[in-house]
Amino acid sequence: MKTVLYLILGLIVLIMAAFYVMGRGSANGAAPGLTGGQLAALSSKPNAVSSEISTPEDRRVAPLANTSLPAIKAVIEQTGGTITSETAQYISAVYVSSIFKFVDDVEVRMDGNIVHIRSASRAGYSDRGVNRARVEVIRAALN
Repeated sequence: MKTVLYLILGLIVLIMAAFYVMGRGSANGAAPGLTGGQLAALSSKPNAVSSEISTPEDRRVAPLANTSLPAIKAVIEQTGGTITSETAQYISAVYVSSIFKFVDDVEVRMDGNIVHIRSASRAGYSDRGVNRARVEVIRAALN
């Protein structure tokens, strides 16, 4: 019985160590930025959402309306994000998870009166809805 317990505890420690290493690895890199004047396309992994895609619907979010980049910047900072790049029409920011230090990129781009938004995890396969929830928190804070 002790052997099984030790094996289970060892497996838990190994999994936690793997998550820690993966989180630390996600600190390297940067937001993809603009591609052809638009936010970058999403990867095939279901760990991101964007307002500049039409399909698949489960990864699409509505753009932000009736707001400004300074207001969005303030909300990003209030909700725990750190601005990494900023121009007159674009902002990129990172959010870092508290336990394993996973890094997620949030990017916004002005398009007239509409602000397109993209939120994506740098590491892992699934985000368990974190990026969609983050966009909705930003949206709610702007209203």
